[in-house]
Amino acid sequence: MTNPPPAPAPAGAGPGTVLSIIVRDHRPAAQGSKRHVGKGRLIEQSRRVAPWRAAVEAAARSAATEHGLDGPLDGPLSVEVTFTVRKPASAPKRRRSWPITRDSGDLDKLQRAVFDALTVAGVIADDSRIVEVTARKVYPVEDIGALDAPGARIRIVRLG
Repeated sequence: MTNPPPAPAPAGAGPGTVLSIIVRDHRPAAQGSKRHVGKGRLIEQSRRVAPWRAAVEAAARSAATEHGLDGPLDGPLSVEVTFTVRKPASAPKRRRSWPITRDSGDLDKLQRAVFDALTVAGVIADDSRIVEVTARKVYPVEDIGALDAPGARIRIVRLG
C-alpha cells in the first residue's frame, strides 16, 4: 500500500508552494498567431482558444480558492503541464501512440494559451515569472499524468 501524496503547502508559504489545477472535459487549444482584421484590431485564428482559456481560468480560480491563495504567485515559478488531447479513431488501440498530428496542436502554443489564462485568472503575477517549464502532450490514459478525457493537469511551484 502506498501513502497518499502530501497535501500542498498553503499559497502564502513562500518557496516550494504548490498549486495544482486540473482542467477537465475541455479540448486543449493552441494560441497561435493573431490575424489583422483592419482598424488596428487583431483576432485569434482559432475559435477554440477562447473557450479553452476560459476553462483554464475557471479551473485556476477554483484551485486558488481551494488552496487559500491570497494573491497571484510572484517571483520565479516552475510550471509542469500535461495536456491530454483527443485520440483520433485511426490511432492504434492496443499500443502506446504519440499525439504528433496537427490536430493535437503545437506544444509551445498550447503552453502560451495556458500561461496567459493563468495570468488573467490572477493566479500568477505575469507569465514572465515562469523560469522553468515541463510540458507534454498525451492521449487519454496512455501516460501516468494523463486524464481520462481531453484537458490538462497543471502544477505550479514557487521556486526559492
